[in-house]
This record gives sequence, C-alpha cells and structure tokens, in this order.
Amino acid sequence: MTAGDGKPEATPTAPASSPDSAALEPTAIEERRADREQRIAELEAKLSRPSNVGVTPLVAAVALFFSGYLIWGQRADLEYQFLAPKEPLDLGAEGAYRFDTAESNRYVQLHGAPSPRGWYFVERNTTVVVVGIVDTPIILRRPTLPTEKWTPGDQRAPSPDPRSFTVRGRLLSRGDAPARYAEAFTSYEAWSGTPAKWILLQEDRPGGDLGGQAWVVVLVSFAALNAWLLLRGTLRLVSRA
Repeated sequence: MTAGDGKPEATPTAPASSPDSAALEPTAIEERRADREQRIAELEAKLSRPSNVGVTPLVAAVALFFSGYLIWGQRADLEYQFLAPKEPLDLGAEGAYRFDTAESNRYVQLHGAPSPRGWYFVERNTTVVVVGIVDTPIILRRPTLPTEKWTPGDQRAPSPDPRSFTVRGRLLSRGDAPARYAEAFTSYEAWSGTPAKWILLQEDRPGGDLGGQAWVVVLVSFAALNAWLLLRGTLRLVSRA
C-alpha cells in the first residue's frame, strides 16, 4: 500500500538485539543464582554451627574448682557416711575403757556417767547439751532430755540428767571436730581441770544423714556437669583453631 504522496510506506521493524546483550543476560542470571545459593549455604552453616551462648570453658573450670573445693572440705563426712563400718566399735564401760582402740571419725559405743554440769546450745533447730563422760577424755554432745529444761538466752543452765547411759555415735578427735565445738572443749576443761581429747556425737551414725548425702549428690552432679561442659568447650575451641 502506498501513501498519499505515492511513495511506498516504510514498515517498522524491531531493533535488532546486539550479540553482546544477548550473551550478557544468561550470565547475569547465573550470577544472581550463584549469589543466592552462596547466601543459603552461609545461612545453613550458621544454623548448623554450635551456639556460642552458654557456659564458657573458663566459667566451667571455675565452677568445677569450686565444687571440688567443697567436696574436698567435706571428705571426712563423705568417708563417714559412705565408708565407715555400720557396726559400732565398743570402747567399754566404767573401769574397763579401751581408748587404745579409739579412732577418729568412727562409729563407737560406750557406757558411762555424765558430768554434773553441761553446756547448752541450739544446733540445727534442736536444743543440745555437751556433757563430760566421767573418767574419760571424752565429751558427749546429745539432744536434751525431757528433764533438762533450757531455752536460748537462759544464763542458768540446768544440771544434766545424772543417770548412766549407753551411747552410740560418731567419735571425733579434737583436731577433727567442727569449730563450733571449740568453746565446749575449753569450757569443760576449765571447769573440770581434765583434758578433753574427743567428742562423741550421739545419734550420728554412718549413712544416717540423708540431708548430707543429698547435698553430696548435688555437689558431685554439679562437678560432673561442669567437667563435661569444660571438656565440650575445650574440644570446640580446638576444632575451630
């Protein structure tokens, strides 16, 4: 078809795409795909990497040392609760005591008579009294009896029950005794004029302190947990080095 001036009408044609632009389009797509796959790989690596949040090896080491220190400080109690013989060592009776067989941190029994004076205090919410055992170098800590009426703050302590007794308990040398009994030792010696080398803790038998055993289990479990955390943290640091 011709236009009004008689010249043939030009047919519009699409601009020809250059060889260079056609070659660049697939390359750009591939680059974007490669970049996306790289980001996905980095994200997956971060998700699979162990978290840094938690107990560091240094903290675990400090906690392990602290728990070990507490366990070491209670080693005598551990030995008595778990290793001491359940049958008491008989130390004899009046006129026939066998102190040559006495051992510290041992479950023992003996028969004796109390001193006419006692020293009262409160221990673990229980009122107790310390009395001497006549003709022995032993003082006895035991719960008060119904005839021994005393309340904290009373300046006049009642006389201990004078009846003889057979008693069982944990025998400790003066050097092994807890510090809270130091005043009882010195007070008895000042009053009696005789040395006190041992203290007998009535009703304290091997395996009988369930609260103490539970506390030991907690300490040992805490130490084991921190030992595992220390090992795991150390291995992680070595693997990343």
